[in-house]
Amino acid sequence: MSAAPAYSEDKGGSAGPGEPEYGHDPASGGIFSSDYKRHDDLKEMLDTNKDSLKLEAMKRIVAMIARGKNASDLFPAVVKNVACKNIEVKKLVYVYLVRYAEEQQDLALLSISTFQRGLKDPNQLIRASALRVLSSIRVPIIVPIMMLAIKEAASDMSPYVRKTAAHAIPKLYSLDSDQKDQLIEVIEKLLADKTTLVAGSVVMAFEEVCPERIDLIHKNYRKLCNLLIDVEEWGQVVIISMLTRYARTQFLSPTQNESLLEENPEKAFYGSEEDEAKGPGSEEAATAALPARKPYVMDPDHRLLLRNTKPLLQSRSAAVVMAVAQLYFHLAPKAEVGVIAKALVRLLRSHSEVQYVVLQNVATMSIKRRGMFEPYLKSFYIRSTDPTQIKILKLEVLTNLANETNIPTVLREFQTYIRSMDKDFVAATIQAIGRCATNIGRVRDTCLNGLVQLLSNRDELVVAESVVVIKKLLQMQPAQHGEIIKHLAKLTDNIQVPMARASILWLIGEYCEHVPKIAPDVLRKMAKSFTAEEDIVKLQVINLAAKLYLTNSKQTKLLTQYVLSLAKYDQNYDIRDRARFTRQLIVPSEQGGALSRHAKKLFLAPKPAPILESSFKDRDHFQLGSLSHLLNAKATGYQELPDWPEEAPDPSVRNVEVPEWTKCSNREKRKEKEKPFYSDSEGESGPTESADSEPESESESESKSSSGSGSGESSSESDNEDEDEERGGGSESEQSEEEGEKKKKTKKKKASEGHREGSSSEEGSDSSSSSESEVTSESEEEVEPASWRKKTPPSSKSAPAAKEISLLDLEDFTPPSVQPVSPPMVVSTSLAADLEGLTLTDSSLVPSLLSPVSSIGRQELLHRVAGEGLSVDYAFSRQPFSGDPHMVSLHIYFSNNSETPIKGLHVGTPKLPAGISIQEFPEIESLAPGESTTTVMGINFCDSTQAANFQLCTQTRQFYVSIQPPVGELMAPVFMSENEFKKEQGKLTGMNEITEKLTLPDTCRSDHMVVQKVTATANLGRVPCGTSDEYRFAGRTLTSGSLVLLTLDARAAGAAQLTVNSEKMVIGTMLVKDVIQALTQ
Repeated sequence: MSAAPAYSEDKGGSAGPGEPEYGHDPASGGIFSSDYKRHDDLKEMLDTNKDSLKLEAMKRIVAMIARGKNASDLFPAVVKNVACKNIEVKKLVYVYLVRYAEEQQDLALLSISTFQRGLKDPNQLIRASALRVLSSIRVPIIVPIMMLAIKEAASDMSPYVRKTAAHAIPKLYSLDSDQKDQLIEVIEKLLADKTTLVAGSVVMAFEEVCPERIDLIHKNYRKLCNLLIDVEEWGQVVIISMLTRYARTQFLSPTQNESLLEENPEKAFYGSEEDEAKGPGSEEAATAALPARKPYVMDPDHRLLLRNTKPLLQSRSAAVVMAVAQLYFHLAPKAEVGVIAKALVRLLRSHSEVQYVVLQNVATMSIKRRGMFEPYLKSFYIRSTDPTQIKILKLEVLTNLANETNIPTVLREFQTYIRSMDKDFVAATIQAIGRCATNIGRVRDTCLNGLVQLLSNRDELVVAESVVVIKKLLQMQPAQHGEIIKHLAKLTDNIQVPMARASILWLIGEYCEHVPKIAPDVLRKMAKSFTAEEDIVKLQVINLAAKLYLTNSKQTKLLTQYVLSLAKYDQNYDIRDRARFTRQLIVPSEQGGALSRHAKKLFLAPKPAPILESSFKDRDHFQLGSLSHLLNAKATGYQELPDWPEEAPDPSVRNVEVPEWTKCSNREKRKEKEKPFYSDSEGESGPTESADSEPESESESESKSSSGSGSGESSSESDNEDEDEERGGGSESEQSEEEGEKKKKTKKKKASEGHREGSSSEEGSDSSSSSESEVTSESEEEVEPASWRKKTPPSSKSAPAAKEISLLDLEDFTPPSVQPVSPPMVVSTSLAADLEGLTLTDSSLVPSLLSPVSSIGRQELLHRVAGEGLSVDYAFSRQPFSGDPHMVSLHIYFSNNSETPIKGLHVGTPKLPAGISIQEFPEIESLAPGESTTTVMGINFCDSTQAANFQLCTQTRQFYVSIQPPVGELMAPVFMSENEFKKEQGKLTGMNEITEKLTLPDTCRSDHMVVQKVTATANLGRVPCGTSDEYRFAGRTLTSGSLVLLTLDARAAGAAQLTVNSEKMVIGTMLVKDVIQALTQ
């Protein structure tokens, strides 16, 4: 066959010994190789029956395309191979066709039937490639075929094909916009897709085709928020941009009530909403006014968006970080926007192109939110290697951030910059000094003196720019600076820059009464050189002549007439017109109009001082991060950021109905199925997925931030989270209708199923991605280990007794389990194993063995200064809460440090996130001065470390407080044998197992110390263990009843190993971190 020699020849080895070799490989780019011959070889290879040669030819053709070579003349030879049976060849053929189908439309149309067959191919890559080629043929005739192909691909089993269908939608829309209605149906279908692969692409299609159809997003809003973290980077950018616009139409502005706080910041700091210290009657007025001012409560869906985008500030992609930054700037409350500053400063270490875009946005943000970037002032200092445009932007930011405190530092920096060789940058620095002087009155004189010193600089541009800025500053206090005006007048001989000369002349004319002797002489000199001056200077000479004529006509009358005569015959018509107008106005004549009588008022009217403003001041009406913002002009395709609504639209539009069949499906079968990593449980309870990941999402973001940025940062981030929750007052969104339905369902199940069936179905449901509310409701009815059930009755019996006794006596009734663990009880593991089957163990051994006191102790809830004499502390009691076993029990300690009794202490109506609930303590009628009391309340944290925000109310005041639980307090101890522990641990492997290595200090090698530290950190029970160097602990989460198993392998030599097994991966991760911290301290 002729193909073989052609192939070997094409490899470039045909040159004889001693002859130079020329590259014949098209991808090698040989200079002297002939195109026609090279392509002939490739055509021969494509015509053979050998797949290996075809594959080699296609690889070389694709390599040519990658290098930018034109391979369009090979189209007929390549398109024939679209029906090739070899899958690798077929893939490369489609890669080629996608590139050239638009150029060679006629030839591509001939193979359209093959592309249609490709849409049915068993290989997902071929199906996707066929659709991509089909949508690349921009011919109106095949629109119906494309429409059909897109509809079929939208229902494809493969998410990759569905993604390709989403990419094809904008192409078809640009070809035929009449198909919009049908395409919207496809978009609606794809928006309901639960895979991360499709999400970004379909939102892009939505933005291109029907951005106004905001109703399509309602049902998918929560799902998009929860998927966001796993979508690819460009998808994240598109989704965040779309959700920013969506949030602006659906939620209320979080800054709407901040003006109330600003009116009286001191009172706002102490938690007061009204000024009540004015007089005896003001208390009644305050209570009457409270209902009138409706406090802002953040929509839980608004909070969900902010919380789920926050972790993306640590993304490696600058575009994603910028997208999240603009979202926070446009949507977050003022107190929370600060989190974006650190991420944006990090981007300043990137390429100059990225720096340019980031600095443009920082410059805009720093005008409105100066305090946000003040801690990072030094990050904006200018390096000598920075390009000019970056220097000028950094200068802009430094000027915006300058205030009374940091102005000395900023001015020192500016002094250094003036010595730069970059003239544009020096000019910008001088303008920046002028702006600082305008904005901060304290340094105005300093800046002015510095600028006057610059007038003796050798560089004319520096002097000229200084003159222009001095002119603007002098307008603020002209009377005090006559000497500077005289100094400037002397510079007219030396300065040649037109703008500077014009500024000096304007100053002398405007304030001629301060320099009566010098002004006429300046006019004389300018009259001599009038014809040689620039137009801008000539206009100011005419103005100067007119002003001097009106104030000092004896000396300047002839000079003025001379200047006006010169101007009358000037080449520029502006100057000729100005001269005629001025002559008629100032020189009295018989026909002089009424205006000439007011000439002095016209020319010498007091003029307001110019305001030196940033060029970025009004740019924030463009969405940050957009091309329009960068250009400061509306770009094609830009969508305006909507204004906040006056009243919040109905939030129920985002609620998702749960199909009946998803509730009734057999969970045991679902548990056995293998679940792909990113499947998001397709075909199962899809719409409830958003509710599932919400309680975990915050913890997830916290754990990610801590792993990425060290313990110091993570602690500050958790503080921010607390602040966020206090201000927002809302978080995860969960539907109450769903919860109600599911509770009814589980009650029916409970009647028919035994305890063991309930717990197994619970495990199954939690391993699949079912709703968190479903887990909660099931666990309330079904998942209660025997030890819990036996412990609950005594506590519930003691509840009525507690109500009869004074609240002060509650501490006397604290069970013995609050005492620290005694060493003998911990060591006797074999005894515990022997007693395992006895009923006595549940009541006597288990509580004392498994419930040590929390390591946290009492924590402050309300300081006596903020509480105006009332101080409140709280502690986690680690006792089953009598009202509800799913709640965390807390002791609340009240003390009255004021001189007046505090009356009516109770919990106000809390605005809690969905899933979290509070069992309030009974109202305390009165607390005398110096008196203290203790009460008990319960909080269901819904297995998350999210803070519970509520109000402590007295008769006259309301105090906003927040309790955030450590992860170790969200569980209750479980007693089990070693075999049971191993069996349960075997079920919780893979992604449900977290293992970390640690080095135990010598002080923490004894049994007693290890057990004490672990049980103090987490409310877990000790499990008997046969080996001496291994410790096992077990517990269940309070809300869902999910098992948490902890194993510490403390080997004699080398690193110890800590393993946590739990379905709740986020809880497991956080628990590992806390236990390691406790053991290694």
